[in-house]
Amino acid sequence: MSNTMVAAIQMVSTHDVDDNLRQASLLLGQAARQGARIAVLPENFAVLDTARMPIHGRRELTPDGPIRSFLAAQARKYGMWIVGGSLPTAARPDGQALSDRVRASCIVVDDQGAEVARYDKIHLFDAMVEDSQGQYRESDTFEPGNSLVSLDTPAGRLGLAICYDLRFPELFRQLREQQVEWVTLPSAFTWHTGDAHWHPLIRARAIENQVWMVAPGQGGQNSERRRTYGHSMIVDPWGKVVKELAEGAGVVMAELNPQYSQEVRQRMPVWEHRRL
Repeated sequence: MSNTMVAAIQMVSTHDVDDNLRQASLLLGQAARQGARIAVLPENFAVLDTARMPIHGRRELTPDGPIRSFLAAQARKYGMWIVGGSLPTAARPDGQALSDRVRASCIVVDDQGAEVARYDKIHLFDAMVEDSQGQYRESDTFEPGNSLVSLDTPAGRLGLAICYDLRFPELFRQLREQQVEWVTLPSAFTWHTGDAHWHPLIRARAIENQVWMVAPGQGGQNSERRRTYGHSMIVDPWGKVVKELAEGAGVVMAELNPQYSQEVRQRMPVWEHRRL
């Protein structure tokens, strides 16, 4: 398998969905012009408004929903796979509608605009944070997913995760059991938690599992009370930060080299050395 150019898209999304989609479109176009075959959007790329998540989620019950249609149209326009960060969906993957909450869904579309995978965020961020918002309770709005998802892509086998999943290494171990070569982690880390933990956790997940990590984030002042950490990164299987963008909207690009992944695993076969 040859090297594949992958882009991590950093955004500063707000409560204005139309503006968010315009921003995403411009950045996807930039990634395509720079040669990306796959682009990864951040968490909440289209909707960063907790109170309105259920409203938007009910509009995304099928691929005809406005945000899902946007992803398909952009993929067709640029001939590029898109890992759709996360968006609210008011139905489970089996089509069962949710009455009060939504799921945070990462939808992957191929370069023809077809939806080829959906992952629903498993771990929900219910935490106290020393920032102006203070308390985050995703479980009030979101229902957790319950299934791991991996799929074949032009860059090799991909495992899907979202933001707070990063703190649960067992999820990444199970993805490695599914033979993934790279993992995407669209995120909206708070500035406070990101400053403390983002870099060590991303690098640890790459090192432990000998996978590429592509981690796009929200990176700026999203509202009066919410500031996100940014530092979107692409990290190689040895744990080296290949590319990074600290703050503001933009694109980071890197070639994912599957041969390098195999070399790292052969030189240090930790997977075969496990005892527990």
